[in-house]
Amino acid sequence: MQEDFRLILDIVTVLAAASAGGFLASVLRQPVLLGYLLAGILVGPAGLGWIKELVQVETLAQFGVTFLLFSLGVEFSLKELRKVRGIAIGGGILQISLTILITAVLAVVSGWLTPVQGIFLGAVLSLSSTAVVMKSLTETNQMGTPQAQAMLGILIVQDLAVGLMLAVLPALDYPLPELAGSVGKALLEIGLVGLGAVVAGIWLVPSFLRLLAQQESKEVFLLGVISLCVGIALLTDRIGISSEIGAFIAGLMISEVEYADQTLDYVEPLRDVFAALFFAAIGMLIDPSFIASHLLLILTLVGLVMVGKFLIIAPLVRLFRYSLAAAVAVGLGLSQIGEFSFVLASEGQSLGLVSRQTYLLIVSTTALTLLITPFLLKLAPRLFAWLEGIPAVARWLESGERPRAVAPDTPARGHVVVCGYGQVGQDIVRLLESRQHELLVIDQSERVVQQLRSRGIPYLYGNAASALVLEKANLPQARTLVIALPDRISIRLCLKRALELAPQLDVVVRATHKEDIEQLYQLGATEVVHPEFEASLGLCSHVLLELGEPLAIIQQEILAIRNSHYRDLRPLHPSCLIPTPLSWLTQQAALSSSPEAPANSNGSHGSTKPASHLAWWEHWQRPAHYH
Repeated sequence: MQEDFRLILDIVTVLAAASAGGFLASVLRQPVLLGYLLAGILVGPAGLGWIKELVQVETLAQFGVTFLLFSLGVEFSLKELRKVRGIAIGGGILQISLTILITAVLAVVSGWLTPVQGIFLGAVLSLSSTAVVMKSLTETNQMGTPQAQAMLGILIVQDLAVGLMLAVLPALDYPLPELAGSVGKALLEIGLVGLGAVVAGIWLVPSFLRLLAQQESKEVFLLGVISLCVGIALLTDRIGISSEIGAFIAGLMISEVEYADQTLDYVEPLRDVFAALFFAAIGMLIDPSFIASHLLLILTLVGLVMVGKFLIIAPLVRLFRYSLAAAVAVGLGLSQIGEFSFVLASEGQSLGLVSRQTYLLIVSTTALTLLITPFLLKLAPRLFAWLEGIPAVARWLESGERPRAVAPDTPARGHVVVCGYGQVGQDIVRLLESRQHELLVIDQSERVVQQLRSRGIPYLYGNAASALVLEKANLPQARTLVIALPDRISIRLCLKRALELAPQLDVVVRATHKEDIEQLYQLGATEVVHPEFEASLGLCSHVLLELGEPLAIIQQEILAIRNSHYRDLRPLHPSCLIPTPLSWLTQQAALSSSPEAPANSNGSHGSTKPASHLAWWEHWQRPAHYH
């Protein structure tokens, strides 16, 4: 068969298999990347053998990781990156160093490997999978949580370390001066790339994107962005740093530019297609027959690796003052071996650092840990919820959650407690301050606490989901508790423990997931607010006001929707199939806007608003007031 046609057929085969695998995984309510991996196993050389040009498919699959990390860099701004620089740099370097050291010592003591081979194996095991972790966190809507930010910070450092490891590998057997020279050269290259990225991000990239946008052509903009992404990735690969980290740097350069959202919107479809190719290509590397013949050994290695990495990572995260729950989540999330380990293992085999047998064991162990990780990240919230139901475990989880600092002017009575000082928490505090209400903010970020201290806002420095921290907030004497935490586990724990301390407390909760609304009400929340539903209500109310509907009717219907816990707006709720109060109101608004419409409540017709009621409503609705 003609070579070019063979490659096209292989790509179509992989994409079709990945599509089928992803569909099946979705039907079974499993992560879609699990379907991609299994599809790769099925059509790969160790399965049905339908794929002949594996090397070329793998080359194309690398674009999947490239675009994945590029879009991740666009979404994850430099401002967000600075928030986790402590855990990223300190925790990432410590985690890599400890993993290499412990692995090398154990390998030498057991007599399995030489010191050089032990160091190499430690480097392979120290890496985690950016692609798998980020894909899983995105699918489970955990990207905004503290543990997700910590994972990403550590993963960035790991990816940067890949270039350093690849540069050092050929010199591992060399004398110390030559080894130090290789390390110094690699560090210098990374530093120069970082400096070049800063310069280009400030002076070149914004002008380049502005020039593309001025052409008002989606195709031109997309091609220009792809060229920028791939060009920087190839440049970093050329100088010895992984192309994937180059793509991430390209994304960070764009993240602070006004065209970041437009860029992300254009690149996401390409990212998803090539990411499916990438995960399927990883599946092709898995040899089920080799795993079956060495099943006990491989399962033992999988257990040792995942438990060992968890025991290294979780305490390190705790050391950086993250909550115990967040530390456990990060430990579980990063306990696998990363996709770059395939690259390191292949390079090590070509350099003679490991035998063919050891290489196959590394590949098989890595593949199984990648298969297990999506399940761990998906089951982690349920695991925490189950552990919270065991009194002894719950007390142990709470034991390390004492408040680290308390403001001297903490209010004792009649105050509003705000848990979480993100964007929502900041807006609430600003409004309460403007009306001179007593308030207390609880947050576990040292940076946030410094801001609160400088502004003279009473604070509690600690985990708002901890009973020991909530006890210091004088909840029985508080007027209201506002829970605006970023992750669903902390939200539920905070609500549950707050009501245990003050059963009659008025509690307003921001729900991050639609499916949590009813559960939060069942746990005792007075009011549960979902941002997307509230945006829908706000937009619709503005439209109806413009159509001339009386404010009193709009308020009445919106209140009814809120009192029904947004049931009429939920896509999966049966009532979405019948006319809802808001849809009825929209129909009435359309009728009232017609020429034959009767006069409204204030005697006006058509689209004239009831001016006597609307001053405060318009003041709240206008976009300028959100600035």
